[in-house]
Amino acid sequence: MNKKNKKIDILCVGEILIDFIGHQSDVLINNTRDYHRYLGGSPTNVAMNSARLGLKPVMISAVGNDGFGEYIFKRLAEVDVDANSIKKIENKPTSVIFVSKSDGTPDFIPFRAADYYITEDQITTETLKQTNIFHTTCFALSKDPAQTTILKKAEEAYNLGCKLSIDLNYSKKLWNSKEEAINVIKTFCKFNPLIKISEDDMLRLFETTLPHQEIFDFFHNLGVETICLTLGSKGVKLSQKGQNTIELPAIKVEKVLDTTGAGDAFWSGFLFAYIKEKPIEDCLLVALQLAALKLQNVGRLPNNINILSKLL
Repeated sequence: MNKKNKKIDILCVGEILIDFIGHQSDVLINNTRDYHRYLGGSPTNVAMNSARLGLKPVMISAVGNDGFGEYIFKRLAEVDVDANSIKKIENKPTSVIFVSKSDGTPDFIPFRAADYYITEDQITTETLKQTNIFHTTCFALSKDPAQTTILKKAEEAYNLGCKLSIDLNYSKKLWNSKEEAINVIKTFCKFNPLIKISEDDMLRLFETTLPHQEIFDFFHNLGVETICLTLGSKGVKLSQKGQNTIELPAIKVEKVLDTTGAGDAFWSGFLFAYIKEKPIEDCLLVALQLAALKLQNVGRLPNNINILSKLL
């Protein structure tokens, strides 16, 4: 992959959301009284974090032609994320999600409208030719037309020599059925993406606690070379086909303020180091540092931190 001549480091395709994160700590939504507004959506977080790491990301999504949509464009512009291919939709509001504030996996209720109206005309062949990494999520793949668009364009990207990446953030409440989700995931895995999954995602997808090796084997058997399994406070395991599993502990955080987006911070760090052609263990170390930084901040990584100086 000739990374040097490509204009787009990461093409982030998928959901842009307004996250309303609960103000009360460690209560479920039924006991949350107040919410604070943040820009959210897993690929959006990756795009924002990547820009602040000095990479050149492009965001592909859809928003409503409304106040939340305006807020999104303003926030993306502040960190120089290319938002020219985000579509404004007249008759659908911007998607919103309510999230509890938690030091474990948060409770959430999605109100989805514009986010999945991603169409093929938003991702040109020329764009794909200029892209190093094509990144998406299980969330984005859960509804059409985004699902059809992403699968078709992922195949085109793969054939053009682009590296694919996916966060398998599976949640039953987003899909018509688990069978559909597994079929779509299997289709995407044919393109040998870098995979990020969490233990929680796997428990939701397989509805049973599987040994980690079984999870790795499931994806290796679909043709995936590199699988990264995040274990929350227990750290991370990474499996590459035919090699020993790498296991690293999480970085100790004195006080966890907010777990929302920690996985996205982790993956942003991993992809950043991957694009910089660092050894795979270094990719994990950078990822763990960025995740630890995120856990200490509510909403997202803070503006006033020079992320690069913390990592390198």
